[in-house]
Amino acid sequence: MELVDAPHSKCGTFGFVGSSPTAPTGLMNTYKRLPLTIVRGQGVWVWDEKGKRYLDSVAGIATCTLGHSNKKLRKALTNQLSQIQHVSNLYRIKEQEILANWLVQQSCANSVFFCNSGAEANESAIKLARKYGHKKKGIQNPIVLCAKDSFHGRTLAAVSATGQPKYHLGFEPLVQGFEFFKYNDIQSFQEKLEQLEKNGPQVAAVLVEPIQGEGGIKPGNKEFFKFVREICTQKEILLILDEVQSGIGRTGNWWGYQSLNIEPDVFTSAKGLGGGHAIGALLVKENANIFEPGDHASTFGGNPFACKAALTVIKEIERRNLIKNVIDRGNQLQHGLNQIVDEFPSYLNESRGIGLMQGLVLKENIPLTLASIVKEALKHNLLLIGAGENVIRLVPPLIINKRQTNHLIERLHSTLRGVIQ
Repeated sequence: MELVDAPHSKCGTFGFVGSSPTAPTGLMNTYKRLPLTIVRGQGVWVWDEKGKRYLDSVAGIATCTLGHSNKKLRKALTNQLSQIQHVSNLYRIKEQEILANWLVQQSCANSVFFCNSGAEANESAIKLARKYGHKKKGIQNPIVLCAKDSFHGRTLAAVSATGQPKYHLGFEPLVQGFEFFKYNDIQSFQEKLEQLEKNGPQVAAVLVEPIQGEGGIKPGNKEFFKFVREICTQKEILLILDEVQSGIGRTGNWWGYQSLNIEPDVFTSAKGLGGGHAIGALLVKENANIFEPGDHASTFGGNPFACKAALTVIKEIERRNLIKNVIDRGNQLQHGLNQIVDEFPSYLNESRGIGLMQGLVLKENIPLTLASIVKEALKHNLLLIGAGENVIRLVPPLIINKRQTNHLIERLHSTLRGVIQ
């Protein structure tokens, strides 16, 4: 997604957007930053250094589950810091075991490995798939089937599994062992699988998102996922779901796979699990539980501080019944987005999504860009983000209420009027 560069110095590093806009910061030039410095937040609101308040429909990219500066999270993490924040996985960690037990009870998984991010969780899944292919299927060069337009992270293996060539440029040679099919397309999947296995088993796993996020907020098709599940079961291929963005209640269920009426053998989680704190997880059924000591590890993975954050997030989701709120606010948001589509039919194709993972699809060949819309939204005190090349993505905190959702819709409407008229 193309955004606007913040002021930068002659040496190419971004400058601090504030009292000294040209001062070098020492940061590498890896982000195109908006001209906004956020200094504090509360709930769905954030404030810049000038005191201007914005409604946050980005939520750290679907991460700040409980919004900003949540009271329960602050208290729990302060208490945790007064006890212990990190030891090592050389020892048992109480908070980690409690969290793992909860995740197992609330999913189809039997065991969990903790890491620090979605990319790491997917990297773990890829390693697991390869070992499964070697150990369980006797495949010399295991292949992982992935979907076009997917996004699985920025590590070299995760980006190699990502079905968007723009993320590959400049990082060749990519990690080998990934092939791609068209998302939600049974024929494309079947043809690719048959092509690869015409001389015997080659595919160890299928890695796919239940709803594509970076690829444009594309919900999975139940018929497609049912077919893939049946084929994977028949051929003893692991079905791995990337739930990094769709998990932890964002789609109106704890997990995105629950709305598809199937169960994966493996799935990954991160983003919303920590509510803004770094944690990732690889969750597996018993048939995929093949890692042994020495196969995989993480220094910080599952540390007491990160696990306490995740435990607090899930406890608050349960206590406040936020899953229902996601369903209600998701329906409200979708209704508002449909009205906006009806008002601007020459510029908008459709709205799509599940729960509080919604997208507004721009038409092709129009005099609008995602960058111009995101920039215009700042004038209307709204934070927006894109998905893919032509989708406005809306992933607010799960705590957003009815009135705030109306504010979001109204500000988005004003934003589009501002760039169209």
